Amino acid sequence: MAQLAASQVAVSVPVGSDLSTRRSVLKTNNLNFHGKSWAPFLSLESKTTNARLRNKQIICQSVQQASVPKVVVSPSSLEDAKEPPLNTYKPKEPYTATIVSVESLVGPKAPGETCHIVIDHGGNVPYWEGQSYGVIPPGENPKKPGAPHNVRLYSIASSRYGDFFDGKTASLCVRRAVYYDPETGKENPSKNGVCSNFLCNSKPGDKIRVTGPSGKIMLLPEDNPNATHIMIATGTGIAPFRGYLRRMFMESVPTFKFNGLAWLFLGVANSDSLLYDDEFTKYLKDYPDNFRFDRALSREQKNKSGGKMYVQDKIEEYSDEICKLLDDGAHIYFCGLKGMMPGIQETFKRVAEQRGESWEQKLSQLKKNKQWHVEAY
Repeated sequence: MAQLAASQVAVSVPVGSDLSTRRSVLKTNNLNFHGKSWAPFLSLESKTTNARLRNKQIICQSVQQASVPKVVVSPSSLEDAKEPPLNTYKPKEPYTATIVSVESLVGPKAPGETCHIVIDHGGNVPYWEGQSYGVIPPGENPKKPGAPHNVRLYSIASSRYGDFFDGKTASLCVRRAVYYDPETGKENPSKNGVCSNFLCNSKPGDKIRVTGPSGKIMLLPEDNPNATHIMIATGTGIAPFRGYLRRMFMESVPTFKFNGLAWLFLGVANSDSLLYDDEFTKYLKDYPDNFRFDRALSREQKNKSGGKMYVQDKIEEYSDEICKLLDDGAHIYFCGLKGMMPGIQETFKRVAEQRGESWEQKLSQLKKNKQWHVEAY
């Protein structure tokens, strides 16, 4: 891991236009760095102040620390369970949580809006990294008059301690689903995504019905702190990986001291569509030996054939290295739209054939070894 000189260092908190970065280190009550507390100096709601502070840095705390400081998390009891919590709340009896904040993550040139949504569950709906919450939007199911809407599943985009490090919140990364009439080119609100628009339109204090948590496929294996984890995301598929990376690099977790390699591939349309980029860039700076980050920007980059750069093209650039890491036991994760998987599978098949291997046999072995993790929607 990257090491700082063993002297008094100042922890610099970048304050940019992306609230997700500010949320990484700011909270509404006292926060501890290795037992040293500091009071909040910047409210999440102080947007006017935030605008003046963009692209500047605030020196928030000096500490005696020989390595990159991490945030102390609580309660420690969240590490006690041997098995992940599953379906604590079901659709017929959901938990009523509260919206804390809704912030856009993307710039003006992004095709569509993606929001970071923090939900206060009061510590009553604990989860593990890689799990999902179900959300029941308000209103009546048009296909079942008198019945509520069906549950929509969203991957959780925070660690089990939440964005405020106290185990009481969960975050979602949600793209607003909007329908445009192909003939007129105008938006048709009647066909827009019911739940995504409900979430993106929510205001602090609004109530939200959640179910879950659910899912075991994307859980982060922690039996080997020196393991390699290769994460491949398109768009909002970044959600579970943000949770992994916060646990690996941001939080001081007594039971998990990560010293392996985390390698993230993110495919989005353009630079304005990048999600949590400031957060990931900081990990690159602080942990250059333990974190790698490759972006595939389909509308700005070209692949080796001169076409659009998709995440599978970026994977192909490093295919030999990735295959060797898989041979050595690396875990590989995929999260995003189902449409990404055929291209990725074709890339791996082509690379395997070039190495004189059968991709079908290799894939079967990866699944058998529980190295292959897919959550596509």
